[in-house]
Amino acid sequence: MGQTAMTIRMDSDLKVQFDALCVEFGMSANTAFNIFARTVVRNRKIPFIIEAPSKEEVLARGRAAIDELRRIASENGLSGMTLEEINEEIRLAREGK
Repeated sequence: MGQTAMTIRMDSDLKVQFDALCVEFGMSANTAFNIFARTVVRNRKIPFIIEAPSKEEVLARGRAAIDELRRIASENGLSGMTLEEINEEIRLAREGK
């Protein structure tokens, strides 16, 4: 069977960590990718779960973050700010003032 080359782009720090871990496993990164590819083809699926949080979970995290911001604002006497005051605070923060 013929051989072919494949180029993969990844973060340089990740590559260093991946290469080091492969050495600990006693193989090269090339061998690790070949094992991965063979497993995907043989099983016709990615050999680990790839998932994203549900819409409800994202919304719940967002609400929790807003609640936390409200709590912090209240503790610092900022809970009664108008939208204009909030926008001015954002503008000043962006300008580094």
